[in-house]
Amino acid sequence: MTEKEKMLAGELYDPSDEELAKAHARAQELCVEYNGLKQSDERRKAVLAELLPGLGKDSYIQGPIWTDYGTNITTGECFYANFNLTILDCGEIKIGNNVMFGPNVSLYAAYHPLDYKRRNMRRREDGTLYDLEYGSRITICDNCWLGGGVTVLPGVTIGEGSVIGAGSVVTKDIPAHSLAVGNPCRVIKML
Repeated sequence: MTEKEKMLAGELYDPSDEELAKAHARAQELCVEYNGLKQSDERRKAVLAELLPGLGKDSYIQGPIWTDYGTNITTGECFYANFNLTILDCGEIKIGNNVMFGPNVSLYAAYHPLDYKRRNMRRREDGTLYDLEYGSRITICDNCWLGGGVTVLPGVTIGEGSVIGAGSVVTKDIPAHSLAVGNPCRVIKML
């Protein structure tokens, strides 16, 4: 199994693997390029299409955007993200149709072992350092709205039609048609 296959399967993997490191570097270059272009610059669409090949029709990302790979993100149609979108996509990120993100939304599919013996940096025989991490899927279903400053942690699913209040930290699944807020995020009302 390759390190990328381990990553997408949710197994412990080495992010410094040559294939992953190359893909990560390319994504960073594309983020910098996209973030530096004026909104009126026609090249923006092409750069975004290369960075996020799974971006749905009629979607718009304000920018700046930061992502680990970009290729592990898929969105439905009419996805909108405001300023400062951060997506750590070492796990699959699935975003539905008609989803809206406020500014400063972060989706963190990456996490590290809790045991420091597994988490700490390691040294290869050639002297280079590396660490190990996990990736876990995040799913945001159709018709959701995440307010400004929302953080979604690894393994979370946000059900259809839900609204997540500004500044919330989503640590567990949120059922469909819920209004959820806080840190940790909790359902306060069904919609």
